[in-house]
Amino acid sequence: MPDYIPSPRQWVRDQVELYERSGGTEGTTLRDTGLPVIVVTHTGNKTGAIRKTPLMRVTDGASYVLVGSMGGAPTNPVWVHNLRANPDVEIRDHTVAQPMRVREVNNAAERARL
Repeated sequence: MPDYIPSPRQWVRDQVELYERSGGTEGTTLRDTGLPVIVVTHTGNKTGAIRKTPLMRVTDGASYVLVGSMGGAPTNPVWVHNLRANPDVEIRDHTVAQPMRVREVNNAAERARL
């Protein structure tokens, strides 16, 4: 099994640690915004290491929508490249962790709707 490499960002490391240490009962909102968060476990596309990223919880019916906007920055966050290379992930939503496979939305109408 590959090693887990925590994020270089302290707040991300802290949030993931709290979320997992509590079994998904704490650290479930994005910092002090109150917005719900999931933790996405994925594989680094260069290192092959396990990475864990807290993302805003956005759903479309029973599906999760992972938005790689990085606050509207002109470049994608690193995790987007990881998911493109390795689409098998685990999503932890509070106390439930489940394996999933991501797909990129390339259809303009679906992208606009989401």
